[in-house]
Amino acid sequence: MVAAGRAARAAGAVAVAAALVVLAGGASGASGAGGVGGGHGGDGFRSRSHASFAPPNAFVAPSAVTYDMERVPAGARIEITQHSDRSGTVVEARLRGLLPDHAYGMHVHTSPCGADPKSAGPHYRHRAEGPAGPAGEVWLDFATDAEGDGSSRARHDWGFREGGARSVVIHDRQGGAGDRLACYTVPFGSYGTV
Repeated sequence: MVAAGRAARAAGAVAVAAALVVLAGGASGASGAGGVGGGHGGDGFRSRSHASFAPPNAFVAPSAVTYDMERVPAGARIEITQHSDRSGTVVEARLRGLLPDHAYGMHVHTSPCGADPKSAGPHYRHRAEGPAGPAGEVWLDFATDAEGDGSSRARHDWGFREGGARSVVIHDRQGGAGDRLACYTVPFGSYGTV
């Protein structure tokens, strides 16, 4: 009897922990249900990752953090794909569950996300001392449709420096910068001498 009671309590604890992971945004995802997929191949570096946004104080530290739950609700989804080869880099974003009919700014940043919106550092620049703007940075500004879904794409004839690009930050307005509403830590990669 005592052993059965302990086993039931242990099973209940596992179920609660699993539910908390789901509520916290789950694990980052790759091809299919979740996780990160990517790597180097003969045709360059490819990756696809996705996650659900959760507040920074979630039980399990989320890879996609919302700092403004009104404009980027917990449970909203993001997917980032990257393809880099010797001709350049393409980054695509798809988002679901945001405010409907709303314009957002989004850029690649230099550091991973954290509890503080400033943790992601500045915009990634192809040339560290180069000018700010869409030619030398990855701007992924987008507008959502009536369902709160949006997408964007950026292409450059250059690639990321190894370890230089670590996240995307959603801003409250399009263009250069604005308040940081949310952040997603992304496993960006480099390829050859792009």
